[in-house]
Amino acid sequence: MSMKTATPIKKIKRKKVSFSIEAPKAAQVVLVGDFNNWDLNVHPMKNDGNGMWTKLLSISPGKYEYKFLIDGEWTTDPGNKQTCPNCFGSDNSVLYLS
Repeated sequence: MSMKTATPIKKIKRKKVSFSIEAPKAAQVVLVGDFNNWDLNVHPMKNDGNGMWTKLLSISPGKYEYKFLIDGEWTTDPGNKQTCPNCFGSDNSVLYLS
C-alpha cells in the first residue's frame, strides 16, 4: 500500500492596483472589467473633490481588460496605451499584472 502525500496548494498572491482617471465634470465613474465580470455595480470610483477618480483593487496576476464608465459613456484609460479591440467595435484598456 502506498501513501500519497498531499501537494501543498500554492496561494496566488494578489497585488494592489490603483486605477485613476481625471473627470472633473463627472457625477459618477465606475471601473468595469473582466476582473469583476463587467458588473456596473461592483467598483464605483471615488472622487477626490478635484475631479480625480480613483479605485484601489486587490487582484491576482493575469491579463485584464477594463474600461471606465463615466456618466454612462464608456472610456478607455488615457493613462494606459495598452488596448485591444472588443466585440462592440471599440477598444478596451489592457492590464498585464505579473
